[in-house]
Amino acid sequence: MAKLSPVTYFRQVKAEMKKVTWPTRKETTVSTIAVFIMVTIAAIFLFTADQIIAFLVQFIIGLGA
Repeated sequence: MAKLSPVTYFRQVKAEMKKVTWPTRKETTVSTIAVFIMVTIAAIFLFTADQIIAFLVQFIIGLGA
């Protein structure tokens, strides 16, 4: 890999940053809300699954006692 001078590196970084398409405020807000909703759904699902599995384990342990 060829070594670059710091000046060349920062010029290339500046050129690449000009190519970036940044999301609008509305797109960011909608995406953030969607993430929070999906995280909430996943948390509820995992909590429910954990409770069911814990109940089943306790039931099976209770059978052996």
